[in-house]
Amino acid sequence: MNHRHNQALSASACAWLAVLAAAALVSTLAVRPAFADNGAGENWMTIGGDYNDTAYSRLGQINTSNIGKLGLAWFLDLPGEATLEATPLAVHGVLYFNGSYGAVYAVAAASGRLLWKFDPQTWKYDPAKMRYIFPVHRGVAYADHRIFSAAVDGRLFALDAKTGKLLWSVQTLDPRSVQTITGAPCVFDGKVIIGNGGADEGARGYVTAYDAATGREAWRFYTVPGTPAQNRGHPAMERAARTWTGKYWKTGTGGGPWDSIVFDRELNRIYLGTGNPGPYDPAIRSPGGGDNLYTDSIVALDAATGKLVWAYQTTPRDEWDYDSTQQIVLAHLMSGGKRRAVLLQASKNGFFYVIDRRTGKLLSAGKIGKVTWASRIDLATGRPVVTKGSRYDESGSADVWPGPWGAHDWQTMSYSPMTGLVYIPYIQLGQRFTLGARPGAVSVGGVSLSFLDRGPGDGKGALLAWDPIHQRAAWRVPLPELWNGGTLATAGGLVFQGTADGYLSAYDAASGKRLWRFNAGLGIIASPDSYSLHGRQYLSVLVGYGGFVRAGWNFGAQPRRLLTFTLGGKAVLPPSAPPDMKVDAVDVPGYEPSPAAVAAGNQLAAACGLCHGKNLVSGGTAPDLRASRIAANPDSLWAVVHDGALLRGGMPQFQSLTRKQVMDIYAYIRARAAAARH
Repeated sequence: MNHRHNQALSASACAWLAVLAAAALVSTLAVRPAFADNGAGENWMTIGGDYNDTAYSRLGQINTSNIGKLGLAWFLDLPGEATLEATPLAVHGVLYFNGSYGAVYAVAAASGRLLWKFDPQTWKYDPAKMRYIFPVHRGVAYADHRIFSAAVDGRLFALDAKTGKLLWSVQTLDPRSVQTITGAPCVFDGKVIIGNGGADEGARGYVTAYDAATGREAWRFYTVPGTPAQNRGHPAMERAARTWTGKYWKTGTGGGPWDSIVFDRELNRIYLGTGNPGPYDPAIRSPGGGDNLYTDSIVALDAATGKLVWAYQTTPRDEWDYDSTQQIVLAHLMSGGKRRAVLLQASKNGFFYVIDRRTGKLLSAGKIGKVTWASRIDLATGRPVVTKGSRYDESGSADVWPGPWGAHDWQTMSYSPMTGLVYIPYIQLGQRFTLGARPGAVSVGGVSLSFLDRGPGDGKGALLAWDPIHQRAAWRVPLPELWNGGTLATAGGLVFQGTADGYLSAYDAASGKRLWRFNAGLGIIASPDSYSLHGRQYLSVLVGYGGFVRAGWNFGAQPRRLLTFTLGGKAVLPPSAPPDMKVDAVDVPGYEPSPAAVAAGNQLAAACGLCHGKNLVSGGTAPDLRASRIAANPDSLWAVVHDGALLRGGMPQFQSLTRKQVMDIYAYIRARAAAARH
């Protein structure tokens, strides 16, 4: 915690009054005076709480004056889970959420009793899809007594909310494609809509809307153009195709909308954020130039027909993996003396955007942190002013901030209409992009990537309170780790966030002073929710760290849990293993791998890095292979990797690998284990 925020409570109260007074005096942009339609009430109906995706609770029973009395009401262990990223829905006394492998849970909100669990069993239905993404899901949707969720293999399904019984299931993806689903569906006007990922591999992205009662397809919108024949007669695709060159439909496009989708009830529109183009190198996918619409864009669609209304591209001709899939928040602000319906996004590329959601016109944009790839956004054109030397397709190599993990990724930000501030889980990490393959670097789409961590704040995260009116930080709390959880803002003047070091904290929403924290026993990357039951306010959060950053949480060493808090809660967590950065690497006496086998295994193990970590340094999503006794036995490794012995537990099967290739991977694991012991 930054010592600047260690103020007395009275000073915090003064700061709170000052924020409210300042907000009242703003003339250029001002928060909407009445905000009863913003935020969640007794129920938490969407992953963002309300249909504006604000991640704000109107409940104020838990507030700055009594936060010290907040305690654990109950907890539920979730055996078999790994990385937990979902925000639970709270609907009429029941919590609904996803596990790591797409299972859906229903839990009594007052007691923590498991009511039912539905497992889509991707390992049995389409195990090949498990190779393309690590096991993670970000939430479910609710409407009309139904729960909607998707499996990583592309199935969208509806469940009876009371019993968990499967009502219908539909395959939204081509089983032969590399596309997967990890995001939550969005429900609107009797329909449910879902997108997909796969942009890094150049897969053509799209969203599909289905009838919520039957699963029958209503409409589909592609986020990038297809072949000339597919585009013909479709104005949106014809327009987009003019921004691509060469035979792009053969080399790859991308643009998969893998996360944020929100419904605007006021304008009857769907807004979605689209993914990056693929391959990364624009000279491969679109050699003659072009912006490559509608990748890295915020797209507005007519909710009834799926037709394009407008699109705003945040990063034209992207080559840095700057998806625009981050959360889209709907709000009302004053601009130029007019009350405007706007949308807010803290993009991966490091800029915070305020956009008129009626027209798609950019109103303002500001840097939320360390951003070097562009100097500013030109408000006249809406385009970034790219800095010289940032395009590696021109120079061969470039160092830029932020890197592909973004200044803000999928973790939820929250918007409080009380303070007028947006609370952002901020990330600071740069990236070196180099054309071609390089030893020791991850290679994606013909480009090598390596992290840059060389300046103040690099490799760290922060909780950032952002003023969208003036495009500047109101306060900032540095955090010890990079990869942290999403935020929740409440009418009690609080902001909650879980962090990689294993704590759930509450901050004063006006000043950033930390008022309370709880040791969850494991890092948190999910966002909390809040709901009311029988006159009591509760707060729930999933605890299950996993990601690309190692924070000392080893796979399976700590239990994955759902924690729920209330004022006066007295429950106590059983003790569990603390974080430990040491690796108990397994030794295989007498085995000396050849340099050639290690080099070959290094190349093959690049696919393992998605779950087991770069250079096999696990971030907790999967076991650290250097310490694995299964990986220390050649026959056991073959049984797992080739034969699929652990398929049901989430480990993909790679039947195309030969025995020699698996033994080369074995050699690389042994070399990495030996290096860890010295």
